[in-house]
Amino acid sequence: MKALIKIVFLFFIAAGVTSCGSSRKNFQENKSKITDHPSGGTENVHHIKATGKAMDFLGTRYRYGGISRKGMDCSGLILTAFLEEDISLPRTARDMALQGSRLKLKEVGPGDLLFFETNKNTKVINHVGLVVEKKGGELMFIHSSTSRGVIISSLNENYWQQNFVMARRIE
Repeated sequence: MKALIKIVFLFFIAAGVTSCGSSRKNFQENKSKITDHPSGGTENVHHIKATGKAMDFLGTRYRYGGISRKGMDCSGLILTAFLEEDISLPRTARDMALQGSRLKLKEVGPGDLLFFETNKNTKVINHVGLVVEKKGGELMFIHSSTSRGVIISSLNENYWQQNFVMARRIE
């Protein structure tokens, strides 16, 4: 019954979607590279599990409004991953950016969200990614790009640095 409710919920929210930004120079990492949250605590264990769920969708093609293996957009990927851990989020990247607490980049770790403005004409958050690994000063995040589908990228890439707006932790 719980699974049916989730499916119905996902079906109805699919109507209120936003587009995800396109990507450049991205690469994939091994799923086993998910690391512990820097806090070392268990308060974020569900976020780490959500990260693992998102990794299950690596290689899934991009689909505007998508929330399944047939295709998904950036906010659909995040919504689906967190919903697996019974954490409810809004449907759009813009609305997700209003949830949780804002973080400084040095505080960000696996399970945290990164938000971007990939269309400088609108100046609106329209893309979201989920941090899967922090190695040194580099943040790796999973997201769904319009050009390559669900992939892992580095925040160190020029494109993502230039379009980065903020990081947030869902509590």
